Amino acid sequence: MAEFSMRPINDRVVIKPADAEETTKGGIIIPDTAKEQPQRGEVVAVGPGKEGNLMTVKVGDLVLYGKYAGQKVDFQGQEYLIMREDDILVVL
Repeated sequence: MAEFSMRPINDRVVIKPADAEETTKGGIIIPDTAKEQPQRGEVVAVGPGKEGNLMTVKVGDLVLYGKYAGQKVDFQGQEYLIMREDDILVVL
């Protein structure tokens, strides 16, 4: 991966969301308007932590996060989510 120039502060992480599912398991194509927002993604940047607490996630981790967690940001033509580490539910 190329150099990622966005650097989060405190306990924030930057996540690249996984692509939404295009078809169901039965083969039905899902239109763009009906696709669920993905709730998993890859961590691409991690802040240093806050108030002496070290971060438990690292760059490259696949994570699950809450459905409405994070702030969407468009950066260099790619969509990312910026959220607090607390909004991450599990590391896969």
